[in-house]
Amino acid sequence: MSGISLPAPVAAVVDAINDADTDAFVAAFTPDGFVDDWGRVLNGPEGVRSWAESDAIGMGARMTVLSADTQGDTTTLRFGWQSQKFNGESDAIVVVEDGLVQSFTIPPHR
Repeated sequence: MSGISLPAPVAAVVDAINDADTDAFVAAFTPDGFVDDWGRVLNGPEGVRSWAESDAIGMGARMTVLSADTQGDTTTLRFGWQSQKFNGESDAIVVVEDGLVQSFTIPPHR
């Protein structure tokens, strides 16, 4: 992530994944925040925790931010991902509200 500037809440999500810290990942989200992974939406702290355990931290994920563009409260990321579930590059759209992540969306590949 060298040289790529991320808003603090977005960096907190990336750091939590790479530090294998599920509690920090969940804490980075608003109470009504959600993860949308290819249309599978997981809402609130329980949903966010579930995704972290089934698709990210629980699968030994490492996330490398390749590029980032922030416009207002929305950051669009291109990232590399290595885990026991998925390996490759993907995109994410992260929306921040009141200093926390409101949504973390991984759209389907085109």
